[in-house]
Amino acid sequence: MSVNAWRGDHPLDGFESKSEHVTMSISTEQISTEPITRQVARLFLCGDVMTGRGIDQILPHPCGPLLHESYVKSARDYIRLADQVNGRIPKAVKFSYVWGAALQELTRAQPDVRIINLETSITRRGAFVPKGINYRMSPENAVCLVSADIDCCVLANNHIFDWGLAGLVDTLESLERLRIESAGAGLEIDQASAPAVLDLSGGGRILVFSVALVTSGVPVSWAARSETPGVCLLTDLSDASVARIAGRVGRLRRTGDVVVLSIHWGPNWGFEIPEEHRRFAHELIENAGVSIVHGHSSHHPIAIEVYRNRLILYGCGDFLNDYEGISGYEEFLDDLTLKYFASVDLTSGNLPELDMMPLQMQRFQLVYASSEDFDLLMETLDRESRKFGTRIIRKPDGRLALSWPHDQAERRLESALHESSSPQG
Repeated sequence: MSVNAWRGDHPLDGFESKSEHVTMSISTEQISTEPITRQVARLFLCGDVMTGRGIDQILPHPCGPLLHESYVKSARDYIRLADQVNGRIPKAVKFSYVWGAALQELTRAQPDVRIINLETSITRRGAFVPKGINYRMSPENAVCLVSADIDCCVLANNHIFDWGLAGLVDTLESLERLRIESAGAGLEIDQASAPAVLDLSGGGRILVFSVALVTSGVPVSWAARSETPGVCLLTDLSDASVARIAGRVGRLRRTGDVVVLSIHWGPNWGFEIPEEHRRFAHELIENAGVSIVHGHSSHHPIAIEVYRNRLILYGCGDFLNDYEGISGYEEFLDDLTLKYFASVDLTSGNLPELDMMPLQMQRFQLVYASSEDFDLLMETLDRESRKFGTRIIRKPDGRLALSWPHDQAERRLESALHESSSPQG
């Protein structure tokens, strides 16, 4: 893949202009005046979905298995590694196979929209980018996304350009053919920075913006430019970056819209939340009108915060991958995954409720986690989240929920006013 030389423009300059090429851009003629008849939207969110490599090989129409990794040279080797852990994995499975118990939970929860971070190119073409690990699945196997009724794939991540321009074009065309919205990557910056717009029955919309940070492993050369394909890349977490995002959100948002900012940031392993991530997430909520910060890149779930009654998922963890036979990261509970179901008030943009369900990958299929693993993940996530004033509790129905002091900002303000009006001794 050849990438045009930098033109000196900022990767997020597209937030300052309106694309004429992106069909999801909003014009004044498209703005509905119909009243909103619903009050709450329910969103399904998860982390990295890596349906390439070993998972692609067990689906009905795999790509060629050749890999360009130092560890193994065939994607089928990942199947053999996993076979040794939990038993033999079937071949040519149904498209719905890999989702397993996740489909039961989606049926139970009935979310209004389903959003994933697709960390796999959908292509049989293209020259691989020499970066160590390259993910792709065949366009025929992309039907597996439809089997879970996925509404939106965010694409600003460090694998969507693994197979160059041809791979990106095929990915965008495949998702369009499957009627799945996307955000975060495109043939130029306006397309890459435009949000996916998901209409809700009864009124209101979910606007999903997708950006990536270089700390997640995205090469700087992958940044989309005015005439250069790529991802919507942040080179820093400055106030200027917040302002660019706020400008774009402000031009598109209308009454009843919920804004999700999906961000691929930080390393794969570890529980530490950089202070600059917290500051940036807080400023997105305060100054850009973001209701949910949907963070990913970490291979395991990390802390959850509620700031001004809005949700920050610092790292959702992997959701689907072929890591089952790889050892060395057990301390991070890397075989466990979480489904996040967030309810959002369409009037205020605030979070009334967050439910979660732990699942586990076995034989390249999601199953319910054992009672022991369930408790271990709950305790780990509670330990990390309590640093930010939130707790993870078990609900009567056996699922997990987020607990936090509601109306935190209002309570702090009331407390400050009370102290300032108290008589001085």
